[in-house]
Amino acid sequence: MKPAEDVQTAPIAALGLIGGYLTARESGIRWLGGVLLGAAGIYAGRSWLARGGVKDVALLSALYLGGFGASHPLAKKVGPWPSVLAVTALSAGAAAVVSDSKAPNN
Repeated sequence: MKPAEDVQTAPIAALGLIGGYLTARESGIRWLGGVLLGAAGIYAGRSWLARGGVKDVALLSALYLGGFGASHPLAKKVGPWPSVLAVTALSAGAAAVVSDSKAPNN
């Protein structure tokens, strides 16, 4: 496994949100999508902690999980895919700016 400081977390956050939605939708097993969402969040979270400490973990986790929660009511207004893509852009963008910009390979 890569050292936490070297992991780019924006793609991991995107994988968790988009992949979790797609897994739940296509399999019909909602909890399976939740497993992917959670695993990606934990994997990204270890890098957020290593680079920025508890403050970054709290902020980025709130955006990641808050985006997941907000995507449900937002989907009723704009549709599921636009909703998932919007919250993914916000979460992954924040991860790129707040954490990934501190990675040693940047």
